[in-house]
Amino acid sequence: MNVIYILWLRQLKRSARARARIIASFGQPLLFLLAFGFGFGSMFQRAGQGNYIQFLAPGVIIMSVLFTSIFSGIEVIWDRQFGFLKETLVAPVPRLLIMIGRTLGGATVSLLQGIVVFGICLAVGFRTSSLSLLPLALAFMILTALLFTGVGTALGCLLPDFQGFQLVMNFLVMPIFFLSGALFPLTNVPRALSIIASLDPLSYSVDGLRYALIGATHFGVPLDLAVLAVVTAAVLTLGGYVFSKIQI
Repeated sequence: MNVIYILWLRQLKRSARARARIIASFGQPLLFLLAFGFGFGSMFQRAGQGNYIQFLAPGVIIMSVLFTSIFSGIEVIWDRQFGFLKETLVAPVPRLLIMIGRTLGGATVSLLQGIVVFGICLAVGFRTSSLSLLPLALAFMILTALLFTGVGTALGCLLPDFQGFQLVMNFLVMPIFFLSGALFPLTNVPRALSIIASLDPLSYSVDGLRYALIGATHFGVPLDLAVLAVVTAAVLTLGGYVFSKIQI
């Protein structure tokens, strides 16, 4: 447990040193909120869908958690190239504990960033429908952070350099986000798109958070929680196995 705690703290301190990168990552949520939220707001309202800021904000919050979580995998490549990973792995502790500590650290940073973006959403006019459901919203954010930090860590173990990681992220992160229903309702979409969205784990994160914040759901909260819990457990198990086989 001490190893997990130490690695968790190290991830937090490392992210604190990377303040410029963290601050810059708020630019994209702000862009989506201001450009999309106000730009498409009138069309969304004329279509009878209500206030677009209300609809969009949960997706933007999940987006910030997604990006921060999955890009934490770069730190595995960084540690491997600069020798810290070797020093960590030779310690007389199971590699699984090392992976858990790194994952919890990355997930904590992602969760904190999601909370900050939630505050930004409130500042631009977003309002929650029920304060009593905020713990449920936090649960969905935690599951999302753990899931995609695990994905990022697994990819960081498999890829040899930063360029390969960036390439995979471009082909993975953006489709996962844009096909999740974060920017548009999944009702009355083409059948093919509906099937793809149902296979996207981020869809259930967005749907669950949207219910917790504004009371709207497409899949239903029990299904959202069940899918996220199962996929998160599977990804963390796979990530632990890949990390245990990493070559240094």
